[in-house]
Amino acid sequence: MTLPATPSAGSFEGGCAFADGQYVPLSEAKVSLFDWGFTRSDATYDVASTWHGAFFRLQDHLDRFFHSLQALRLRIPYSREELRQVLHGCVRAGGLQDAYVAMVCTRGVPPRGARDPRLAVNRFYAYAVPYVYIAPPEQQRAGIDLHISDRQRIAPESVDPRVKNYHWIDLVQSMFDAYELGRDTSCVVDAHGNVTEGPGFNVFMVKDGVVHTAERGVLEGVSRRTAIELCQCLGIPLRLGPVPAAALRGADEVFLTSTGGGVLPIAKVDGVPVRQFPGPLTQRLSDAYWAMHDEPAHRDPVDDTP
Repeated sequence: MTLPATPSAGSFEGGCAFADGQYVPLSEAKVSLFDWGFTRSDATYDVASTWHGAFFRLQDHLDRFFHSLQALRLRIPYSREELRQVLHGCVRAGGLQDAYVAMVCTRGVPPRGARDPRLAVNRFYAYAVPYVYIAPPEQQRAGIDLHISDRQRIAPESVDPRVKNYHWIDLVQSMFDAYELGRDTSCVVDAHGNVTEGPGFNVFMVKDGVVHTAERGVLEGVSRRTAIELCQCLGIPLRLGPVPAAALRGADEVFLTSTGGGVLPIAKVDGVPVRQFPGPLTQRLSDAYWAMHDEPAHRDPVDDTP
């Protein structure tokens, strides 16, 4: 499919979408009521970001998106480089410097009465909006209170969490659990009571100078990967494996990783103060995370962003 010409910088000030093969204002992007992405959560997506006018680790996000497409037997009509151009176009047309940039593929709409997913025509969408934090900086400074919900994450044997998906009912219900207790956000556990992940983030803890995070049953986030690589580069001991809920409650430091904020320190777990907030290792990793945004190997500047 031929790509349309990219709108000039700031054509759709404040955000831009790409739908039905065209760049459009956010308000004009539409999804059919009968698209299985809407009716069955039969879709995959990925979210990259731009910071100070440049994408961060965009190639890693593209790797994961194309892997997810293959895993779910979905296709988009664009090559990897064409997809990159579409995402750049959305940021450019939105006139954004710091942006949250999503790419989405849905199963689409099958012929009337058909239930065979092979007959559906897959649909591709993308959009760029101003940068989204899972917790804004002022809340991070005040201190995030993380609730460990008893709700179990969908088992990886049922839905592979490494394929980014919209199966979020367990996560959303855990958020209600947190709000009812006066907490700020939540994470869920697996069938053995080990902490897995939260709505849009991975969970880490520090105990006796060692960083711990779940090895399986979680989305392998790009920010998670960045934190793991930084531990290796900075000589910080790291262990991938089960993180029991009791261990997280007794940790010296706790932090989250997400494209929506990077490395975010946690001040309380279930209302009880974490021993160190923000902890020294958390702060060190956060500083290194944002410094990486200036490294040429991880930057992909967007042309003509104002």
